[in-house]
Amino acid sequence: MRQIDVHALADKARFNRFHGLVLLWCALIIVFDGYDLAVVGIALPSIMHSMNVSPANAGLMVSSALFGMMFGNIILGTVAERIGRRWAVSICVVMFSIFTAAAGLTNDPVWFSIFRFVAGVGIGGVMPNVVAQMTEYSPLRIRSMMVTVMFSGYSIGGMLAALIGKGMIESYGWPSVFLVAGLPVLLVPFIFRSFPESMPFLIRNGRLDQLREIASRLEPSYRPQASDRFELPQEDKADSAPIKHLFQDGRGFSTVMFWMSFLMCLFMVYALSSWLTKLMASAGYSLGSALTFVLVLNFGAVIGAIGGGWLADRFHIKHVLVGMYLLAAVSITSLGYPLPTAVLFLMVGLAGASTIGTQIVNLAYVGQFYPMAVRSTGIGWALGVGRIGALAAPIMIGTLVGMALPLQQNFVAISIPAVLAAVATMLIRHDRSASSRHEDVSATLPDAVPAK
Repeated sequence: MRQIDVHALADKARFNRFHGLVLLWCALIIVFDGYDLAVVGIALPSIMHSMNVSPANAGLMVSSALFGMMFGNIILGTVAERIGRRWAVSICVVMFSIFTAAAGLTNDPVWFSIFRFVAGVGIGGVMPNVVAQMTEYSPLRIRSMMVTVMFSGYSIGGMLAALIGKGMIESYGWPSVFLVAGLPVLLVPFIFRSFPESMPFLIRNGRLDQLREIASRLEPSYRPQASDRFELPQEDKADSAPIKHLFQDGRGFSTVMFWMSFLMCLFMVYALSSWLTKLMASAGYSLGSALTFVLVLNFGAVIGAIGGGWLADRFHIKHVLVGMYLLAAVSITSLGYPLPTAVLFLMVGLAGASTIGTQIVNLAYVGQFYPMAVRSTGIGWALGVGRIGALAAPIMIGTLVGMALPLQQNFVAISIPAVLAAVATMLIRHDRSASSRHEDVSATLPDAVPAK
């Protein structure tokens, strides 16, 4: 009988076709997720005009989806440990596709908010599951890079929303971009069939034939045998109370610091996603020009995410994040001042890189911090608590916009959380992370598949 450590198997595997398939599905799902989330900010000026709502009420409408995301992050991130990530992800895609499209079929602010809340549950539920999935199946040496490349799909979805919005809103009205969001539901049968299940879930449920098949694709040098016994490190073994593990083994303080950094970062992300178009339009730019800033913001986010992931695999990920937060404080503040057009586009791109891009690197870090068995739970709770910042941002910035304050003060309000997030990240105790322990153990393992 051979003892197979599936964690070590994943850590030491070389990137192959199986990794590419997991990356493709996770990235594609996040593209849909990003589109559904960004589409409201893209259409916000048109929605406000069509429904005759004030900036403060528009902020509440935007926040309805973010409120739903908080529930989705926590509930579906935790429930996935019990029902499996494949079911959880499929349910989420159905929810955000159908209910985002439904929001485009109403002209009533209340029903719009209700539909967006339900869509938000699906949008939020996807995130912890795909991050956990990508972290679980990525080779150790490129883990941060793969998670950030995958989550760059979020920014690509935002760019698609801006491009489609520029082409369709003026010609067909704002509902058209919401109806487009219903198309991903057609892919759910393919997702359910092709998306691999979590290894701890398969072990816990005795589905060893599926695990052997996944293990052989994960590491082609592994040849399955019926007598193989699959093992996980003790801290990676699932039980019926995953939440308590977020505070065990000295992780409690760092868990709270992750929550704080997520809250502050998501405040910046959703303040810019929801109000950048409106702020730039109020500064004298046309709707088309203002949407171009959204494209630049999301393009910068892709560069920031991939670049941040590359740096995180080569330097200490915590220090990379602190540097990115400080860059966010500087770049966002600069947006409130008169700048040459080229410099303004550069600052918008840097703002995207250091907010949306930073949040993606932060997701990679929290995914590596917790043991495999509670990874979805850890990510889900960090995102769920972080939604407090996401919820507050559209409302607070909407209130500031309604007060007609100078443009500089709006952007200063968005940038202050970057400094607070940098402090919280510095206080995280990396020595208590699962990744620091597995790096030490993996370095001493001669072979993840011992001889018979």
